[in-house]
Amino acid sequence: MPLIDPLRIQPITGLEFFAREVVEGFITGLHKSPYHGFSVEFAEHRQYNTGEPIRNIDWKLYARTDKLFVKRFEEETNLRCQLVIDTSASMYYPLIQNPDADHLTKLLFSIYAAAALMLLFKQQRDAVGLSVFNQDITETFQARSTNVHIQYLFSELEKLAQSQPPPRPHSSSVADSLHSIAESVHKRSLVIIFSDMFDKANDPEPLFHALQHLRHNKHEVILFHTIDRQLEINFEFENRPYLFVDIETGKEIKMNPYELKERYILSMKNFLDELKFRCAQYHIDMIEADIHEGFNQILLPYLIKRSRLY
Repeated sequence: MPLIDPLRIQPITGLEFFAREVVEGFITGLHKSPYHGFSVEFAEHRQYNTGEPIRNIDWKLYARTDKLFVKRFEEETNLRCQLVIDTSASMYYPLIQNPDADHLTKLLFSIYAAAALMLLFKQQRDAVGLSVFNQDITETFQARSTNVHIQYLFSELEKLAQSQPPPRPHSSSVADSLHSIAESVHKRSLVIIFSDMFDKANDPEPLFHALQHLRHNKHEVILFHTIDRQLEINFEFENRPYLFVDIETGKEIKMNPYELKERYILSMKNFLDELKFRCAQYHIDMIEADIHEGFNQILLPYLIKRSRLY
């Protein structure tokens, strides 16, 4: 009886199990949607080009689709992807006593979304890395495509999901962290950022310069602007007094939200309009990721972006 190599046994974590359910549900829905034919299998195959050797054609796939595809092999790393997760204090909003898959903080939403993307990277044999930052970069792992590496990243995401907000309020530095990532990540990578983009300064220019730096270093960039749209953009609080606490600085103000709602919405709109304009100017894909809208809003833009890179 053959012995089982313990090094090849890879336990499935709760996070990975959840991510598999998300990805499988997404793929099933994709085949029923207007995007039919948009398959995650394209990383395992590519279209046959006239004149190429025919020995690598997948004839079984041809029989099913009546199209010629060439098999890809494991040594063909298709893409380097760096997942970047903002863990500043504001990402722990909204404060939830017992978060679950239906009630997530912005940080937990980002972690679950990153885990789902990692499964797609694994299926497509893409190399994936991970960077985590708050005031500065706290963890960084260069992109690799091995199963052992991906399992290790899952374990790091599990740890991150158990983390608590910083003990003392402090301002994040999204701009400084993105500058560091632009320099440290392998050139011509796909950088996928999960952040609410609430930086420490009222002046957003340093933030925009950091995004420009990523593109200047030849990275393709997707920014998932992770937000609670109902509360953080639409400011839909009940008409009664609240004690508002700035999670980043600890400042408090007691007021009725209706006193400020109109000015708040206008200020947020101006910031978001400028952020969208700058991202378009720098050819960065910016997608609003509402934590109440599920994970298809993450997976589909990624697949669209990836198909354009081929």
